Amino acid sequence: MARGRKINSNGERSKQLLLNKAVDLFSEKGYHDTKISDIVKAANLTQPTFYLYFKSKQSLYNDLNKSFQKGFTEIMTINSEYSDEIVRGIEGFIKTLEQKLCLLFVYIIENPKLTKIGLFESEQSYQIKSQLSQQFIHLIYRHDCERFFQLIEVDVKTLADSLVGSFERLIFTNLLEQKRKPSELAEDLVKLYFIRNDKYDMIQRQFQLEN
Repeated sequence: MARGRKINSNGERSKQLLLNKAVDLFSEKGYHDTKISDIVKAANLTQPTFYLYFKSKQSLYNDLNKSFQKGFTEIMTINSEYSDEIVRGIEGFIKTLEQKLCLLFVYIIENPKLTKIGLFESEQSYQIKSQLSQQFIHLIYRHDCERFFQLIEVDVKTLADSLVGSFERLIFTNLLEQKRKPSELAEDLVKLYFIRNDKYDMIQRQFQLEN
């Protein structure tokens, strides 16, 4: 990052300003059509200042992707250390999933330009979506629901990948267009993928009888 310089509060402000202006330009013009000179001009800084904090345009772009990914990871892993508080079973899983989806949608609404870069345009976007799919699978196992999905003959990897695909599509068609609120989209997405209470209660009873 910095070339041997100790970064003080003014330096941190300059770095953040460069990142903020870069987000605006990358989301508007794309990575390849945005030059370092464009970024420093927008930030009203000099090109030597840019190189105090970033080795290249690519390193700045990578920082933006890491920032976006960090936001997603924090949402998906929050409270994971408190395993005693987890409500086991399908009901607990569905409730947690809806909460996570709502928080992810809120994060995207608050960071639309960063989302455009991190989730849709960058080379790392596939990795972020793959990790999100793995985190959904992890939720299934944390809530001891893998046997439930076996009983209804649903592959959890296919389910998680499909959920990520629907999540991504709804961002384009509803969220960024501000047609629906994050909480409404999260609720609808969960209803779309999971059966009614009376149905999964019946399967749950079957599962209990088998065990």
